Amino acid sequence: MSTYYSVPTVSYETAARAVAIGLRHAEAAGVKAVVTVMDSSLVLVAVGRADGAPPHSVETSRRKAITASSTRKPSAAIPMENITLLEHGSGGLLTGIKGGVPLVFDGVHTGGLGIAGGSPEQDAEIAAATLAELGTDKVEA
Repeated sequence: MSTYYSVPTVSYETAARAVAIGLRHAEAAGVKAVVTVMDSSLVLVAVGRADGAPPHSVETSRRKAITASSTRKPSAAIPMENITLLEHGSGGLLTGIKGGVPLVFDGVHTGGLGIAGGSPEQDAEIAAATLAELGTDKVEA
């Protein structure tokens, strides 16, 4: 029996790059966004907020990142019939709003990325563009 367990986690350097890339893609799309990166243990690693981003987007971005990290799936992949149950059952930590995606490198889950500030569709597009530029594995919904 082992006395400890090792958990892969996204590095600060990679998380900070993800935030910068996400904010750049959001700006190009005309969105004042918040970008959050959580590690695989649901601990905040990096966050960035564009000037003028809606105040509630800080929390929405965090919840999207938590959902993607915890479920290892995009936040939008939660089945509609389970969204309310998961949101209430998790004390509001999980969300089914588009814009949260897991961070997977070489098949290893390392955390979650959350984008908020635009429409759910815009947030999901910004998240996908961020993952592509960051060089993560392709995420299946």
